[in-house]
Amino acid sequence: MSITKSALLLIDIQDGLDELDYYGGQRNNPDAEGNCRKILDLFRAKAWPIFHVQHNSTNADSPLHPSKPGNQTKSIVAPLANEPVIGKSVNSAFIGTDLKNRLDAQNITDLIIVGLTTEHCVSTTARMAANMGYKVIIISDATAAFNKVGIDGESYEAEVIHLTTLATLKDEFAEILDTQRLLER
Repeated sequence: MSITKSALLLIDIQDGLDELDYYGGQRNNPDAEGNCRKILDLFRAKAWPIFHVQHNSTNADSPLHPSKPGNQTKSIVAPLANEPVIGKSVNSAFIGTDLKNRLDAQNITDLIIVGLTTEHCVSTTARMAANMGYKVIIISDATAAFNKVGIDGESYEAEVIHLTTLATLKDEFAEILDTQRLLER
């Protein structure tokens, strides 16, 4: 990995995702935001490119709707004035945004992806990025998932959703690392 051509994507780390009942009742990986901060601190210290992605839901009932306080980025990873914030209204950070143009303008080839949620916006963005030719690294303990209900009403725990999603991305769409292994590189 050529870290000088890498960018950090912090996806949807927003206050509204703390409303657990809205999203499934349980979330895994409670330390995800703290790990996101460790990686963000590294990128800031090295002056490497950072992009914050913010979900602006079109559903007025969503905690992530722009009219709701939950739309705000969590303070632990709040963007600095010089760090771009890419607003989106779908699961991919590439659809309806200028993210690809920004990455290409800086000759970025590798993306480190962290944030929420593993099964939605992290996965969708990683898949699209890989299909566009970027090398993608997802940080497993800097992402998190929620409980889900299956097609026949069966319940799946957040950890199962998280690990299954990472397994479907591994090798074909992304390299999967944890925070410590990334920081050791």
